[in-house]
Formats: sequence, C-alpha cells, structure tokens
Amino acid sequence: MARILAIDYGTKRTGIAVTDPMQLIASGLTTVETPKLINFLTDYFTEEKVSLVLVGEPKQKDGAPSQSEPAIQIFLKEFKEKFPTMEVKRVDERYTSKMATQTMLDSGLKKKKRQNKALVDEISATIILQSYLY
Repeated sequence: MARILAIDYGTKRTGIAVTDPMQLIASGLTTVETPKLINFLTDYFTEEKVSLVLVGEPKQKDGAPSQSEPAIQIFLKEFKEKFPTMEVKRVDERYTSKMATQTMLDSGLKKKKRQNKALVDEISATIILQSYLY
C-alpha cells in the first residue's frame, strides 16, 4: 500500500506528516520552508509511494475561510500542475495549532521546545492526518 501525506500549509513553514505504508499510524515527518515545499514533495514522491495528499483547510469559528486560504489556493494550483495524477483532499484544520501546543504541554516539553513553531506545524500536520484516519 501507499502512504497518505498531510500538509499543514503556512506562508513561512509547512508541517508534513505521513502514515506508515499500511495507513494505520500517523507520524510527523518534518517541517519545510514553504518556498522549498514543491521541491521537497518531488523528492519525497520519488522515494516513497503516496496515494493521497491531505491539505489542511483553515476555517474561522463561523466556518468561513481563514485569511490564509488564498495562499493555499495558489499552492494547490501549483501542486496540481506539478503532480496532476496525485489525489488531494482538504481536511478541516480548525484548532490544530492549539491542539498541537496542548499536546506539547501534555508531553512535558520544556518551554523553549514549545516555542519551536516548526514543531507546532509538524504536530498540526499529524493531527490533520489523524483526524482523517479516524
């Protein structure tokens, strides 16, 4: 089987999580500087078989698109041009950053580590992936 990859897109950094090949376990993979994201994905898709890419869909409390949605739409257009056969689904990502921060607190990470925005993005991508799997 192929992996599922989840993306927590940000204008500066993008968190990435993947499943195991059996699509049972979601794990944080890395955080990539957003301008390097397409190159990273090109390399990753060459190394690993991926059947589905999930992209977080940020929404406001009332369900309206968040202010980062236009940047995500630009990325999705570029992604589809580069990887036309890859299936993409959007997943509601409301509160994933708060959940990621709480996960870091619950796991006992020191304050310095909890301030690492890249780690928050990676954990957020993992939460997006876990929510899809369940």
